[in-house]
Amino acid sequence: MRIARVVTRLNLGGPARQVLASDPVLKQRGHTLRVFAGTPEPGEGDLFDALVARGIDVVRIPSLVRGLAPTKDLAAARRLRRELEAFRPDVVHTHASKAGYLGRRVVDRVADHERIARVHTFHGHVLEGYFPRLVSNRLIAQERKLAGRTDRVVAVSHATADDLLRLEVVGEEKLVVVQPGIELDELMAIRRPRERGLADIGDVRRLIGAGPGAVVVGVIGRLADVKQPSVAVDVFELLSARYPDLHLVFVGDGDGRRSLESRIGELPDALRARAHLIGARDDMPGVFADLDAVLLTSRSEGMPVALIEAGAAALPVVAANVGGVGELVMHERTGFLGTTSDELAFGVASLLDHPAERRAMGERARLRIAERHSGERLAARLEELYRVVVAERSAKVTE
Repeated sequence: MRIARVVTRLNLGGPARQVLASDPVLKQRGHTLRVFAGTPEPGEGDLFDALVARGIDVVRIPSLVRGLAPTKDLAAARRLRRELEAFRPDVVHTHASKAGYLGRRVVDRVADHERIARVHTFHGHVLEGYFPRLVSNRLIAQERKLAGRTDRVVAVSHATADDLLRLEVVGEEKLVVVQPGIELDELMAIRRPRERGLADIGDVRRLIGAGPGAVVVGVIGRLADVKQPSVAVDVFELLSARYPDLHLVFVGDGDGRRSLESRIGELPDALRARAHLIGARDDMPGVFADLDAVLLTSRSEGMPVALIEAGAAALPVVAANVGGVGELVMHERTGFLGTTSDELAFGVASLLDHPAERRAMGERARLRIAERHSGERLAARLEELYRVVVAERSAKVTE
């Protein structure tokens, strides 16, 4: 099959990491792929070169950007239409809101568009709780209309699928759940020492001044309001007096950085010295090797790739029980789930007080992730889906 994928940007977030994991496998299976990607925002990182290095054909659409940008959107639509007509795909798979909106509208204007199957993935959604009700209602109506011209709508978690059904965005007959998969090998190769020594200190620990005896909890992902990074600081503040060797490190960047810096600046000097913002990092296996646990405090998620990465690296997680998080984290088996700062702080304290159980939780998480979330498994699910929708389209055209 000829597969076109449209993503808003190839930053270090979940959609791009899934493309990086699945598309080389799909190419090895004989399919022809081309990825059309927009421009990441400053500090987000960019996986463009990583995809090219794995032999994937990637085309940059510079005017495809996140957020409201009518002039750029028009330019992006024109460029994307030309590119799709030149590539002549059997299936176009769009990801997330902006690429999903432009990509699906553009396909309808491509020559011979009747034969092109359309797939769209929700990696979470912004249909509730982000905007005033009037704006949310307009977004829901827009997504319903787009779903009408889409052969399959993919949700990355059952929780996301339930939301789409409840909001009547799409009917069950078009909705499928395909959970994320990522490249696991480097993360699975990390070995957790029973007791960390000087030889086990990596770049992140050296950067933040955390020695072998320190406990480092990481918050991984874009610094944005929906991720609620200030809640992670609240959790850290609750625990800091009891655990003087506890460090909190934020790995990622975004438009919420300034407010987070302000929140950290409110901490007493001794605490502030143990709360760190290190920006987006290219060497994520090295980052995870230096951590002892991962904390997630989001108010909304689809199925966070950061927690899949943590599990593959044999790290337990403490996470807000939102979206598909409960489908990843087995409470008190591979980590702890909570809904308040106090509950999240209790989970982190439990990991700190019981290092042997912390290691055991990490190993359980690794086994679970290896079975469910590899790039090969994701590619197989997508390949099956593409074959079905392409066959359905072909049958309609020949009727």
